[in-house]
Amino acid sequence: MTGPLSGVRIVDLSSMLMAPYATQILGDMGADVVKVEAPEGDAVRGIGPMRHPGMGAIFLSLNRSKRSIVLDLKQPGGLKALLDLVRQADVLVYNLRPRSMARLGLGYDALAATNPALVYVGLFGFGQNGPYASKPAFDDLIQGAVAVPWLAHLADGREPAYSPTAIVDRGVALWAVGQITAALFHRSRTGRGQQIDVPMFEMMASFVLGDHLAGQAFDPPIGPAGYRRMLNPNRRPYPTRDGFVCAMIYTDRHWRSFFRALGREKEFERDERYRSMTSRTEHIETLYAELAELLKSRTTAEWMRLFDEADVPAMPLHTLESLLDDEHLSSVGFFDVEDHPSEGRLRRMAYPSAWSETQPVAQRPVPCLGEHSVEVLKEIGYDEQRIEALLRTGAAAATCDAADQRGA
Repeated sequence: MTGPLSGVRIVDLSSMLMAPYATQILGDMGADVVKVEAPEGDAVRGIGPMRHPGMGAIFLSLNRSKRSIVLDLKQPGGLKALLDLVRQADVLVYNLRPRSMARLGLGYDALAATNPALVYVGLFGFGQNGPYASKPAFDDLIQGAVAVPWLAHLADGREPAYSPTAIVDRGVALWAVGQITAALFHRSRTGRGQQIDVPMFEMMASFVLGDHLAGQAFDPPIGPAGYRRMLNPNRRPYPTRDGFVCAMIYTDRHWRSFFRALGREKEFERDERYRSMTSRTEHIETLYAELAELLKSRTTAEWMRLFDEADVPAMPLHTLESLLDDEHLSSVGFFDVEDHPSEGRLRRMAYPSAWSETQPVAQRPVPCLGEHSVEVLKEIGYDEQRIEALLRTGAAAATCDAADQRGA
């Protein structure tokens, strides 16, 4: 193992998308992430397309740099094995509702009594001091709860719609990575672990309202909520003569440079609507409408040349397929091809930041269900007889191992 978190052991008692994405990032950073799965496995294993059962495409994008152990926590032997694993861990990450953890005897107080250095991190729907504390939560539900679909409606009058990507799950996961690494830093100075709750609703409320409090940021309010530029119906990829272009003409310099490139700088100086950020915001609907009409007059390539020469932020609109062939991503090595032990050749995305000393990288391929059960149980001191008893009763399972994978 290499990376800035080398030597840190994380027990990953999570499934679905949000928390597994966070622990994959930590695994890429070098942490030893032990993914504890129920006998039926993480439900996301079943989301296709896939070459083999239990190894679906989304699962493959969330669970590299981990080891998989199967434990049935409803059986005393499986629960005891988890407790023994946690005693030797630095971090526990879970996404069950806290009352479910408490019912299993896995609440923070119980675990901290045997491992006071444990960083105990829960990613779940709602803070535990409010009326929503016991409610279940998924990405779509939280998007609705923090008004993301309503923002789409305000922008152009269409029916409220969810974002077509898991912005809550991935956003909260990234937030959690920061909380976990900060807690580990605190522990390195004090020796003390702690409990951290990462509620989806509160985190995403801060995410959305940071942009859209607007007049409601003041007490008493001085205007309605909503950032006008973001709610402008013309804030979208602009149609050109042959496609679409995404342009962000934003600052004073951007607008002046754009008009200069058009040979219309005097017009910019005369028009008070462009005078400042404040005046542009007041007239943003008409300015964006005029811009949208103007951009229909040239091809995407012609506009991209003008924007690049004027140093105005702009990109052509990608499709999912064209993004895979993007020249910049190709040049920086964002994609490579992995020869997975069971799944064959897979397209893999690189860790998206560059470190001068301890570059995070994929530490190991995505595990099949229970691939490392025996290995991990041996590491926490279980002898072969005890392991065999757990496997025989179903309290643990070793559905596959590395040798099986290589022969698949």
